[in-house]
Amino acid sequence: MRRYRTPEILGWTVFNTVIVISLLLPLGDVLLSVLRDSEGVWDHLAETVLFRYIRNTAILAMGVVTATVLIGVTSAWIVTHYEFPGRSIVQWALILPLAIPSYLLAYAVTDFLQYSGPVQTMLRNAFQWERGEYWFPAARSLPGAICILSAGLYPYVYLACRTALLQLDNTMIQSSRTLGAGMVKTFFRVAFPLVSPAVLAGAMLVLMETLAEFGAVDYCAVDTFATGVYRTWLSHGSLVGAGQLSACLVFVIVSLMLVQRLIIGNRSVATNNGSLAEVPRRKLGVSGKIVASLIVWFPVLTGFILPVSIFVDMTLENGDQRAFELLGELGLNSIQVSMLVAIACTTLSFVLFSSQRRCPETLNRIIVSGSGLGYAIPGTVIAIGCLSPLFLMEEMIADWCLKVVGRDIGFWVTGTIAGLVFGYVCRFMAVSNGMVRSGYERISLTLDDASFVLGSGSLKTLSGVHLPLLSSSILIAFLMVFVDSMKELPITLVLRPFNFDTLAVRVYQLASDERLDEAAASALAIIVVGLIPVIVLSKYVFSKNLNASPG
Repeated sequence: MRRYRTPEILGWTVFNTVIVISLLLPLGDVLLSVLRDSEGVWDHLAETVLFRYIRNTAILAMGVVTATVLIGVTSAWIVTHYEFPGRSIVQWALILPLAIPSYLLAYAVTDFLQYSGPVQTMLRNAFQWERGEYWFPAARSLPGAICILSAGLYPYVYLACRTALLQLDNTMIQSSRTLGAGMVKTFFRVAFPLVSPAVLAGAMLVLMETLAEFGAVDYCAVDTFATGVYRTWLSHGSLVGAGQLSACLVFVIVSLMLVQRLIIGNRSVATNNGSLAEVPRRKLGVSGKIVASLIVWFPVLTGFILPVSIFVDMTLENGDQRAFELLGELGLNSIQVSMLVAIACTTLSFVLFSSQRRCPETLNRIIVSGSGLGYAIPGTVIAIGCLSPLFLMEEMIADWCLKVVGRDIGFWVTGTIAGLVFGYVCRFMAVSNGMVRSGYERISLTLDDASFVLGSGSLKTLSGVHLPLLSSSILIAFLMVFVDSMKELPITLVLRPFNFDTLAVRVYQLASDERLDEAAASALAIIVVGLIPVIVLSKYVFSKNLNASPG
């Protein structure tokens, strides 16, 4: 393996440090806010709403994690170990809710279940009920938010558990069955303990998404830390107060990540050579097939089919007359920002991990790994953390230009999409990092050595060896960052320039004004774009022809 000179190692380390520090500026500003004076805002929050934020966030997180684990693990076990009609379709259909942002799911479900919605209208017509003569659960409530988020986030647990079950050494399952244990007993005593690290990892992703969720909980009128950060900035006009709330949330998230590492440790799934393998499935009777089908199709119905049907119906029946005109303008804005973010993230990831491959020193590895920390932080926190550093940088550069050039350049970052793109990049670097890192791990170091022996320099090795082999990983990273940026809401609300709206912002504004019919076309556009990474993900996860037997 080629040895690199100390100046080259030092140069790459310094370069990577500058990039990573820039990406972590929002997080650093949030943490430093605890040392600043909020001018009484923090005391006011502590006396009035802080306990409610803590209580609602804790209940929401525990409820969503519990529900998603039940749905995801049960669905994964059924489609892996039982044969029933439609199994080969539903095993990938179960990940479709990932295409729908949680806030869109909340808009659709609450409209469907509200007093004037089709469900309650049908009940009143059928039983001749009047207002106040019957009880119906409120969708815009804490329990409603738990159900809505669970319907949209369970695929994280399902994917983790499904992949772990496919990698499981099935001799253990067969031995348990041979010794007379039933499928239920085998699951609880053999399978679940073995796949629990994967389930915990999926549950941790659900927990992060729940803590970061803004649009859905805001629409359901649930006060959480994520909504509190936004309201403190918007209503009180206090960046420091919002930053101090954000710091509390960051502390909770970091603590949970440490707990996860302590629980999982070095535990791993007992695999069959680490590859996905077809699992012998048990045939069910008529009643068993019906029950299994109902269990696995219900999450798909509530998390994907129902909201899509609602938005399609709204678009066709009462859609905005200016839908196509606005979709063109707003879609162009969304695509413009998402393209810039995707290009920036994939380029930075490629640069960071190519430098790590060239200089695999421990310090350099630690620095590179720090570039993806932003994904664990909610979008509202990232957005609030971006404001102060960007304002400070603008003031310093504007003062310098005024003294040297004699011209005031004004707000050239926070007043443009540059600030918005910066916030997105800080948030989504981990997405592109994961794909580029996994791509590099599949490239043998012997190829680098062979390239150097043949006289190729570093740049020629990157362009002639690494880039062609990384093309699929970079493309997937680009698509995933692009779609995540299209769906992002809180960062856009805080950092967008004046008179600059995206599809997500328009849907949020119209839904907040109770004009969801007009937002339906924009919502469908976001969902269609969101299907792209879901299709790619399904092919990536189930790429080993696991559907050999008809279902």
